[in-house]
Amino acid sequence: MKITNRWKIKKVLQEGKDETDVLVKGWIRTRRDSKGGFSFIEINDGSCLKNLQVVTDHSMDGFEAASKKLHTGSCVGFIGKLVLSPGKEQSVELQANSIEVYGEADPEHYPLQKKHHSFEFLREIAHLRPRTNTFGAVMRVRNRLSYAIHNFFQDEGFVYLHTPIITANDCEGAGEIFQVTTLNPGSPPMLDGCVDYSQDFFGEKTGLTVSGQLEGEVFAMALSEIYTFGPTFRAENSNTSRHLSEFWMVEPEMAFYDLEDDMDLAESFLRYLLKDALENCSEDLEFFNKQIDKTILERHRKIVDNKFERISYSEAVQLLGKSNKKFKYSVKWGSNLQSEHERYISEEVFNNPVIIYDYPEEIKPFYMKINDNGKTVRAMDVLLPKLGEIIGGSQREDDYDVLLKRMKFKKLNSEDYNWYLDLRRFGSAPHSGFGLGFERLVQFVTGVENIRDVIPFPRTPKNARF
Repeated sequence: MKITNRWKIKKVLQEGKDETDVLVKGWIRTRRDSKGGFSFIEINDGSCLKNLQVVTDHSMDGFEAASKKLHTGSCVGFIGKLVLSPGKEQSVELQANSIEVYGEADPEHYPLQKKHHSFEFLREIAHLRPRTNTFGAVMRVRNRLSYAIHNFFQDEGFVYLHTPIITANDCEGAGEIFQVTTLNPGSPPMLDGCVDYSQDFFGEKTGLTVSGQLEGEVFAMALSEIYTFGPTFRAENSNTSRHLSEFWMVEPEMAFYDLEDDMDLAESFLRYLLKDALENCSEDLEFFNKQIDKTILERHRKIVDNKFERISYSEAVQLLGKSNKKFKYSVKWGSNLQSEHERYISEEVFNNPVIIYDYPEEIKPFYMKINDNGKTVRAMDVLLPKLGEIIGGSQREDDYDVLLKRMKFKKLNSEDYNWYLDLRRFGSAPHSGFGLGFERLVQFVTGVENIRDVIPFPRTPKNARF
């Protein structure tokens, strides 16, 4: 019998019927030999969390030659007949009548022999860790969240925009940018004691983008509602469980939205994503709820079913000041809220997602719209229990004179932003937007604590290979 149409294991377990002939391929997770002349081999192809049990008769043609290669990690293919499984873990199992080994995995050297490995160990073998249950589940959830993000914005009539990865703009004004250059770093051309970037590839100093927001605003001023979803980069020397040097951001920009509209969109966006994950990643989320954090499912369902809390920055500072909790960082009006403050408010005060709005002007970027009091800007952050900030956004400053004044106050060269100022000179409109850190979203949905464990290949200080 020759079968060329491969069945994925997910399809086998969901749709497979008794007496169906199928071809399956995957990687061996376990092998158990019985005294009755049979081997029970569990294989996984990444299509779902569960393995498929394959029963092989030692008298089967080709088994003796293949047997010495059937180790954990080996890549194999089986042809056989599905039969009802006597076990509780799956509805069917495969009675094999043909076997092919595509690639061996020497048991003396293959590092994934045990069922459980630490996250730290697996980070050292990032090229093999996707074969574990945990990282397979993380990547399936990540995939589904990506799909749901596009579905949400497409259903809302947004246009998907590809903003540049190489840019001369520093959106946040922080200067933590990876430089892009073709100049010889040992002897760059100099002019008046400074590097002469006019001789560089782009004719000016350029780097990897920290945000697609500014370019997104350009198209929002023509297409009304756009979103970007792509990689961003920060040259911040932070070795923490919350920071990456390369990460993905979702950044919608919307014409004719004020801050209230911005907050409404952010809330409905997050609730949509969690609802989609609960409906379409149930098996993987059950696994995380059992292995990582036993409160995940309950927390996600609560967020889907309830409105977010909303308080001003001033109210947040008052709540923190009245608390009896000892914080590492002191709290006063005008200071940035730290992660410990954000989590206290979302976890202990409200036990619910919280949107904080109207932040002090001094601690926010130049592009945020000033409130009438002159002290605060129309900014908002969305805080989630167990995580802290997941979304940051604002209504953008649409007045030319005010924006120019803020640039000077922030000591930015307005000539570098002439094109951005033109958006306020020619047909300016009220508009808003926000940014969501995609890896932080995956962390929250899966319960995985370290951000390096929710991206395929983490890029961090001193680490760019795996």
